[in-house]
Amino acid sequence: MTITTTTHLNFRGDARQALEFYQSVFGGVLTAVAYADFGMPKELPDADKVVFGQVTADNGFRIMAYDVPSQATPAPAPTGATRENGVTLTGERFFVAVAGETADEVSPLWDKLADGAEIIEKFGPSPFSPGFGMLTDRFGVTWILQVN
Repeated sequence: MTITTTTHLNFRGDARQALEFYQSVFGGVLTAVAYADFGMPKELPDADKVVFGQVTADNGFRIMAYDVPSQATPAPAPTGATRENGVTLTGERFFVAVAGETADEVSPLWDKLADGAEIIEKFGPSPFSPGFGMLTDRFGVTWILQVN
């Protein structure tokens, strides 16, 4: 038996743009289905929002996303990133972690994700990895990129 996990991101109206951005970074196939495609009347406010979205790439990258319905209660905003005893703390409940075999493989992904992002820890050699970095992208998602 094989078990896999896929990160599923919840957005407030910009899931399609985020998925398009992630596809531009990682490649692969983008699937985005709107609430209207599942029968929601097109005149309702969320009809054009994403109810099911994913990017799946041949290199093993896969991420899912949707737009939380507008009547749902928003989650509290994350706190800012801090460093304590050399450890980066962000207050986030999760990160999306992407690992590759070499810095040459991971660096281009970092460069693309960093466009419009807040850099928490710049990508580069670390005591535990030949390449490690952390950022919060333009959609508010915190990513860790590292070399195994």
